[in-house]
Amino acid sequence: MRITHIDTIPIQIPVDRGVGTVRDAKGFRFTSQILLVVIATDGDETGVGEVTASPDWSGETCLGAKALIDSHLAPRLIGEDPRRLRACMDRLAKTFANPFAKAGLEMALFDLVGKHLRTPVYQLLGGAARDTNLPLRFPIMPVGPAESADVAKRMVAEGFRTLKLKVGHDPLAYDLERIRVVREAVGSDIRLTVDANGGWTVNDAIRAAGPLEDYGIAFVEQPVHRLDLEGLAEVRRRIRLPVMADESVFTVQDALRCLELRAADIISVYPGKNGGLVNTQTIAQLAEAAGVHCAIGSNLEWDVGSAAMAHASVAIPNIQVERYGADIIGPIFQTRHATTPALSQSPGFVTVPDGPGLGLNVDWDTIELLRYA
Repeated sequence: MRITHIDTIPIQIPVDRGVGTVRDAKGFRFTSQILLVVIATDGDETGVGEVTASPDWSGETCLGAKALIDSHLAPRLIGEDPRRLRACMDRLAKTFANPFAKAGLEMALFDLVGKHLRTPVYQLLGGAARDTNLPLRFPIMPVGPAESADVAKRMVAEGFRTLKLKVGHDPLAYDLERIRVVREAVGSDIRLTVDANGGWTVNDAIRAAGPLEDYGIAFVEQPVHRLDLEGLAEVRRRIRLPVMADESVFTVQDALRCLELRAADIISVYPGKNGGLVNTQTIAQLAEAAGVHCAIGSNLEWDVGSAAMAHASVAIPNIQVERYGADIIGPIFQTRHATTPALSQSPGFVTVPDGPGLGLNVDWDTIELLRYA
């Protein structure tokens, strides 16, 4: 079996964040530009991957990833045996950065090999380490206190047991007031977390810790700037709440540095950010050896990327979805879908597809309707 062709298809999908009309988006996108990657072989078998490009997150764009793959990465894979997955990815390793582009190719390779072997991707990663029905955590945008409380109550009524409040985009006092109002709205049984996306200073994060404990916050995600690992470690030393590193850990080397500095109690992992499923597994194993938990994060992936995240969550023991919930929330927000089965089988949970490969069937007619130039 040899790779004969790699196609890239840019699609655009509207996003509904579930918070009504937003006057100030504060950098959150309401349209997803996704690049589908299709790898074909001389045996007429295909695998599908996804590049969830976001310039604010990784510096990649959908069309930039398309140009990179078409002209630079894909030619290195033509003629290769996709079953030699690590060897294929090694051929791409010399290209600096671009983790989501590389992850899209690796995702398609996993899908292709799984289909060829008639087995789900999670079996290729070592088999199921937990139930295939995964609890989710619902992220609430930094809208006003009353609007945040309304969304929180609605999501709890729909079945979500973990909610994540986006903070760090407004003054600290405003963030704390939103958290207080939401906690009062949902009661003490619902797990609340906060994600500053690096928007707080070290001093802000330390000052916030006391009130956050009072409001029963379970953990604080990426409180300080992604490049300030020393600052993240300082926050962890000074507060009692668990600290999660997200933007600070893209690569295996980032994870090593984070663990060396003891900068986090939890590391957020997922295939796009880490450059593929193999790297996600490696980071999770390194963290496990250091006694650090992992959680599955998100860059608002579409259905294909979300399926890959779900397979990783099932197969990798140290991705502790039971404790932290999973950020596999793209399919909830995106309003157009072209794959079956639907990933979110019940509110508050995602069920991992059990078919071969990623387990999804793609409606290519609908993909053509979503394609953009």
